[in-house]
Amino acid sequence: MSDNARYDGPDLNVFAEAHNWYAYLARLYAPHLGHRVLEVGAGIGTITEKMAPYVANGVVGQWVCLEPDNDQSANLKAMIASGKLPAVCTVSNGLLADLPAHELFDLILYSDVLEHIEDDQGELLRAAEHLTPGGRLLVMSPAHNWLFSDLDRLARHFRRYTRSTLCAIAPPGLKLVDLKYLDSASMAASLANKLALRRGTPSPAQILLWDRGLVRISRWLDPLTCFRIGKSILAVWHNTKDEGKL
Repeated sequence: MSDNARYDGPDLNVFAEAHNWYAYLARLYAPHLGHRVLEVGAGIGTITEKMAPYVANGVVGQWVCLEPDNDQSANLKAMIASGKLPAVCTVSNGLLADLPAHELFDLILYSDVLEHIEDDQGELLRAAEHLTPGGRLLVMSPAHNWLFSDLDRLARHFRRYTRSTLCAIAPPGLKLVDLKYLDSASMAASLANKLALRRGTPSPAQILLWDRGLVRISRWLDPLTCFRIGKSILAVWHNTKDEGKL
């Protein structure tokens, strides 16, 4: 693992207070769970912890938290030891390229991670090599480059995505089975932050206002828009390669 693989973006603990948002994501991720799950860039364990109720039903036999930052990896291990994360969780301190080739997963999850990776297409090609036949690749990322703001720069984002840009980097042998834009109610607020407020890291008060107000509206509004509008994007691919060999 690279010695400089250290997270130096905004304080993740501030965003971890967005309980409604992460609960919303967890509900959308849950149908795609499998026996072996790889979470790339697990960070401080926010989404891992929110997935705990869905992991508890026995579908998941192992959840690997892949995290390159040494301190965050140590924190994840402590969370598992204390019972804050499910007992099926393990931690791998490194990058996807560090995993042995024989390690295969039924779901590989990138939750607000792919936008941090410069070679995103190469990353997804490597991920596809670690999918079981019939396995799934799930990416959730910020949407629309016209919303790219000071917060994106501070968070070391290389880009935001659309349906077309995500589909353009999908590995061969993977079939798109779901694509949704999320958080439609927050589009105007994100644009206002970009054009007028020009804030980097949002304050805790702003996070709470977004999470308790706009996210709750989005959970109702997103289905009404048929998930065609939103400041985030969720895509899921199904691995069709070698599926007939099962």
